[in-house]
Amino acid sequence: MKGVVGTVVSNKMQKSVVVAVDRLFHNKVYNRYVKRTSKFMAHDENNQCNIGDRVKLDPSRPLSKRKHWVVAEILKKARIYVPPSADSLADLSSKTETPVSSS
Repeated sequence: MKGVVGTVVSNKMQKSVVVAVDRLFHNKVYNRYVKRTSKFMAHDENNQCNIGDRVKLDPSRPLSKRKHWVVAEILKKARIYVPPSADSLADLSSKTETPVSSS
């Protein structure tokens, strides 16, 4: 088997991730391309993968009942949204308020 490239959809396990791999094939009856998604469990030794990361998987010996792949490399890290903290919101509101001068 050759390696596949997919997107991490779950990393809630220890040293394991679930990777969704998309593939396109041509349907001859309808003359259209059809997209199918396969989910593979993969071994992530250092827990480096986050949801949304683009990873390359290599086949390995069976590591558990459903885990037969190993994360070879992280091709692209996902951008993680960090909500603004309460302090930064307070700073923004104080900057936008203009003092009213009485003359």
